[in-house]
Amino acid sequence: MKHIIFWIIVTFVLTIFYGMGMPNYGISLIVILSILPVHIAYFYTIVYWILPRFLYRRKYPQLFLSLLFNAFVAALLFRLLEIGFTDPFILKAVRAERPDYQWHKLDGTFWQQLTKPIYIVNALEQSNLVVWVAVSLKFVQMWYEKRQLAVQSELSALKSQIHPHFLFNTLNNLYALTLKQSTQSPAIVLGLSDILRYMLYECSTDNVALKRDVEIMQHYVELEKLRYEERLDLNFSVSGRITDQRIPPLLMLPLIENAFKHGTSETVEDAWINIDLSVKGHKLKFKISNSKPPESNKKTGGQIGLDNVRKRLALLFPYAHQLQVFDEEEIFVVILQLDLKQNLVQNEN
Repeated sequence: MKHIIFWIIVTFVLTIFYGMGMPNYGISLIVILSILPVHIAYFYTIVYWILPRFLYRRKYPQLFLSLLFNAFVAALLFRLLEIGFTDPFILKAVRAERPDYQWHKLDGTFWQQLTKPIYIVNALEQSNLVVWVAVSLKFVQMWYEKRQLAVQSELSALKSQIHPHFLFNTLNNLYALTLKQSTQSPAIVLGLSDILRYMLYECSTDNVALKRDVEIMQHYVELEKLRYEERLDLNFSVSGRITDQRIPPLLMLPLIENAFKHGTSETVEDAWINIDLSVKGHKLKFKISNSKPPESNKKTGGQIGLDNVRKRLALLFPYAHQLQVFDEEEIFVVILQLDLKQNLVQNEN
């Protein structure tokens, strides 16, 4: 809708501007509408094809060459429209009032008109002016939206951290095991303190070591397992080299939390969760599946948690992620794939 309004405004402004030198504004409107598709195609080629593939991925030589090529293509199309339609149309309208009017721009053959340097430069200017104003406005919009998404992402990260009810239950478990003088108590204390330390001090950066993030997820899983004891069948596998990779903190943890909250906690017996994380080069694949109560037909995907993950992915990996959700009758599956190298918010440290 915003784009439609923008092009309506552009059409109105150009019609008024060019109409001052034409017999009437109706002629100007027809001329502007005839060349508007060139502007629109040029703009969307830049914004939705060139920038995502080259600027966002820091391929600057390809970016420069593609912009240069498209600028000349747009100018060529603009000039062809002038020679084939707009200039003869304007001349005909002017001669309706001034039959002896001569317009030297139309002198010569088609090829001579097409290759006149002054009109090539003019076509470059006119075909690029409107488009680059539009692209500049798009960058301003993207900057604003990125700031908004950054705030939402921070809030989402806070919301997706371990919920107070989990900490409360864990402390209760710890208290009960302490009374029984269980040998698990020291491990629980260490695991819980490590999670809290990570949440309070380490998550303030844009990116953390993937290995560290995986350790926190493992701590979380171990602490949650205490609540389900033998009725939970859980498998957590990690493969590939995770020591050299970095990732935004707590990006995958909400998916694990959802598996416990909306699957295991609602299943009376035979609950299971399978978690598989694999890394190949800079490609990360995270798959988590959990059981669902057979008698439940409601969606148990944890939309708040998933929505938070989607927002963060849109900000951090806009063209380098894939999130698939499968919500079946007895199973819920989430598959996340990332290109860690394409993280747009890089850690300066």
